[in-house]
Amino acid sequence: MGMITNVSEYEKIAKEKLPKMVYDYYASGAEDQWTLKENERAFSRILFRPRILIDVSKIDVRTTVLGFNISMPIMIAPTAMQKMAHPEGEFATARAASAADTIMTLSSWATSSVEEVASTGPGIRFFQLYVYKDRNLVAQLVKRAEIAGFKAIALTVDTPRLGRREADIKNRFTLPSNLTLKNFENIDLGKMDKTNDSGLASYVAGQTDQSLSWKDVKWLQTITHLPILLKGVITAEDAQLAVQYGAAGIIVSNHGARQLDYVPATIMALEEVVKATRGIIPVFLDGGVRRGTDVFKALALGASGVFVSKIDTYISEARYCECGTFKIFCNLFNNLRTNLILV
Repeated sequence: MGMITNVSEYEKIAKEKLPKMVYDYYASGAEDQWTLKENERAFSRILFRPRILIDVSKIDVRTTVLGFNISMPIMIAPTAMQKMAHPEGEFATARAASAADTIMTLSSWATSSVEEVASTGPGIRFFQLYVYKDRNLVAQLVKRAEIAGFKAIALTVDTPRLGRREADIKNRFTLPSNLTLKNFENIDLGKMDKTNDSGLASYVAGQTDQSLSWKDVKWLQTITHLPILLKGVITAEDAQLAVQYGAAGIIVSNHGARQLDYVPATIMALEEVVKATRGIIPVFLDGGVRRGTDVFKALALGASGVFVSKIDTYISEARYCECGTFKIFCNLFNNLRTNLILV
């Protein structure tokens, strides 16, 4: 294996190494996958107008997110069930994020619990939350995240049901029998039943709350002192409501193009959302980021930072796991600095 220089090359390794069902789960999108392609393609339509003869001898990409100092405006988005890709799963991701001095977001549907991830050592971590029908369960999970030292809640707001992911249907996707959704293991919700289509889709239909609405953002604020980011906003109207309902920030996201197909790429929705918030709360971008060039474009359009998804699960071989994730962050960091210097 030659030198790996970018995220796309790790993705090629993952396709070779991972079981088809697992790779397809991570890599595929909804229906025709138009938005999946567009999430990356849209970045290529944004061009630079570089200026010259400016002193760029001192470049600092450190930033602050919700009051926390991090080394770069690049953070890890939540990716579910990471131990399908590697036995270390979320543990390796947590350690790599800590080593890179940035933020990791842990999925509700992680194969490691909030307590287990916290035990890997120090680090700034957010917790991504799906709201289940059982609100007592949700309150308990949020409290566990608080006690484990997580610093914010990223409330996913675009999943009243799962999008039609045809690769998962064809593969009859389900969580491998040796793994569980660890945050729900002790209440018999950690496993998925095998079905004739997608086991995850059936799980979501049975557990997540389709009545979730804006009033529940207020409810969530009553059960936690943690700041609440809304993940899944792509319109100005919803951005204005997010401000009105007291969100601490917005993550512009189309769920990795895995929910509703034929919605805009997140980079195309970003500017609209940024303008609607009028600088009252920070806006972050999630989706399609593969290079520091993409990070630069998001920052130029008003993002306070970006969340990068799937990179941890594309590190599929043992020798590439934690080390590979850290190296990717170093690559993105250096690529971003280069762009800042040249533009």
